[in-house]
Amino acid sequence: MKITFYGVRGSTPVSGVDSLIFGGHTSCVYVTANNGDSIILDSGTGIIALGNELLSNCHDINMLVTHNHWDHIQGFPFFRPIYQDNRNISIIVGNVDYNDKDAILTQMSGSNHPVKYQDLPSIIQLDTELAKQDAFSLASFEITTQPLSHPDGGTAYCLHADNQKVAYVTDNELSPVNPPVTSWQEWLAFIDQADVLIHDAQYLAEDMPLKQGWGHSTVDQVVELALQAKVKRLYFISHDPARKDSDLLTIEASLRTKYQHQLAIEFAREGTHIELIASL
Repeated sequence: MKITFYGVRGSTPVSGVDSLIFGGHTSCVYVTANNGDSIILDSGTGIIALGNELLSNCHDINMLVTHNHWDHIQGFPFFRPIYQDNRNISIIVGNVDYNDKDAILTQMSGSNHPVKYQDLPSIIQLDTELAKQDAFSLASFEITTQPLSHPDGGTAYCLHADNQKVAYVTDNELSPVNPPVTSWQEWLAFIDQADVLIHDAQYLAEDMPLKQGWGHSTVDQVVELALQAKVKRLYFISHDPARKDSDLLTIEASLRTKYQHQLAIEFAREGTHIELIASL
């Protein structure tokens, strides 16, 4: 499998000299199997650049959306393939708590956007039920799911293909005040020995308890989870928009030094491309 990060920020896009290294676009990750099948994870503003690249082929587009918070769907109206005639686009939305499960489309309605989703020339199939299942198939991928501990609900996904496993878990609070939707032990089983874990770590320990209940994890919590689950590589995503490049580099360097013999750790950067070696 191949993985490319197109958006790695949480909450809101950022710009300026303090976000040139890690980038400022919100969540979007692109995963491609060895046979060419692909899945887009989330539709934050990072999807805009990806859409420009996908214009030149006619392959069907498959998208998994974790939840409907703004930073995970706000790039969709500017995703250019939706304006292509008869382009097949399949969207599976995570299991959110409210009835606005089709928000990725309905944001393009009323006075919100000049082009209404009903007028799009592409062929869009929206599924709001499939993510409720523990497992399903999408293209040549086998997908497993787990509920997120995040306000208004949502779904984490593990992608299985080419004898490899990529876990995408954002946004997720590992130690909420109230009993978690998914327990620590359930997360360990879900991400067990993943080749790559992409996990939200928007906060540091010093951000708590002010931001307890906001639906995000701390860096230290995620490292401990990854170590216990014996994942091979950990990529942090959903960087706090207030966190400068210099801040992220400092935290990353500290973690790499501390865990250099235990776990490969990286703060995801826009444009980072990972190619996994196929397992036998």
